Amino acid sequence: MSAASAPRRDTRGIVDPAELLTRVRFRRHTPAPELRPYLEHYWLIDWELTEPYATHVVPHPSVNVVFQRYGPLDAPQDASAEASAEVAGIGLGLFTQKLTGAGRVCGVQFRPGGFRPFAPAWPVSAWTGRRVPLAEVFAAAGGEGGSDPLSAVLSPDADHARVAALDAFLLAHGPAPDPAAEQAMELVELIRADRGLRRVSRLAAASGLSARSLQRLFAACIGVGPKWVILRYRIHEALERAGAAGPAGAPDWAALAAELGYSDQAHLVRDFTATIGVPPTAYARGVSAPSPSVRRRLPAR
Repeated sequence: MSAASAPRRDTRGIVDPAELLTRVRFRRHTPAPELRPYLEHYWLIDWELTEPYATHVVPHPSVNVVFQRYGPLDAPQDASAEASAEVAGIGLGLFTQKLTGAGRVCGVQFRPGGFRPFAPAWPVSAWTGRRVPLAEVFAAAGGEGGSDPLSAVLSPDADHARVAALDAFLLAHGPAPDPAAEQAMELVELIRADRGLRRVSRLAAASGLSARSLQRLFAACIGVGPKWVILRYRIHEALERAGAAGPAGAPDWAALAAELGYSDQAHLVRDFTATIGVPPTAYARGVSAPSPSVRRRLPAR
């Protein structure tokens, strides 16, 4: 199983990334070498806002572990009652988070299938669409769910100290060898890399599994079915194209629909609108491409 040497740099899945980056400090970091086969990256956000702001994300087929704290960033950790840690299963719809005042979030985005080796007692589908207290999940997995890593992760101002605390937490809870999870991760990477892979039957043939066995593998190790993963990556691609082109250079929607495997342009429009909340043409008009200066500080992914 290969491990990425460095995070990629894109904003895939973030709705209006340029606007987000003007409101919050958003960074991504690489985990310890032992964890890289299982994790996409760590993501850190700090904000101090004078007015509320809502951020929107089209979720990836990934589980996240999220440590979050709301309140003044310079306040002692025990002064805030709004600190928590949770496992966020795969979100099936558009995720919206309203940010107010000041706060901090330190997150772990697992590779699709990468969470299973840290919590093998349950199928990953058990967490899909749910946000569950961290101790509950890791207690169920046989880990030291009673330990409290909140202060270690959220208190430091330096990114390297937060990353070290996240590394220490995860290494204390796994990963356990899991050939099924490795196979699932490889298949999702195939979906992500091969835009021509548009049907579950073709993925089943590539995996050497029956369609039913493939469904069971994805439920156990990914949390959603293979068709959902294929459709979600198509929406991510359409969102990226629409946002990057801007209103003056909107893509040829009919050609993009054909490229992504939709039956026609109307099918793409329906899927995009159902996921994002607006048609792709309206999104392209309302979201400008990030300026070069913004692109230089886009979070590594």
